[in-house]
Amino acid sequence: MGAPDFVLKLREKIGNEPLWLPAVRGVVFDDDGRVLLGQRADNGHWALITGMLEPGEHPAPGLVREIFEETAVVAETERIIGVGVVGPVTFPNGDVCDFLDITFRCRYVSGEARVNDDESLDVGWFALDDLPDMSAGNLEAIRLATEPEGPVAYQLED
Repeated sequence: MGAPDFVLKLREKIGNEPLWLPAVRGVVFDDDGRVLLGQRADNGHWALITGMLEPGEHPAPGLVREIFEETAVVAETERIIGVGVVGPVTFPNGDVCDFLDITFRCRYVSGEARVNDDESLDVGWFALDDLPDMSAGNLEAIRLATEPEGPVAYQLED
């Protein structure tokens, strides 16, 4: 799927210059306590499911949309666990972005996890004691999501 149309239109005007974009990230747990991860097509790293919000899109429904688009899993947001900044990120094509990241704890509702677009190489459920190598920010988000009613963390490092 790649960059949303509004980003592509901006890129026509500003090239690879830095953009400040709203983003969401989901820590999705199934009934067995496993977490949903995707192996990113752009860098090959395993990560939580993330995405950019469309102009005017509310964060929780935007994340539910992103999870389904990328994994074919229907999820429901439960609570915000973190707000922070990720970036600057330089993509393989040279585009630079900083993301205002809102991270949610989510629960699985239905669907079979699978690669559902061109943003992932692989998708799967992982036990918390058998996670692949991931960034510190993703690991911290998973840790925060396991706390029953923990406070919102206002900066997740990535």
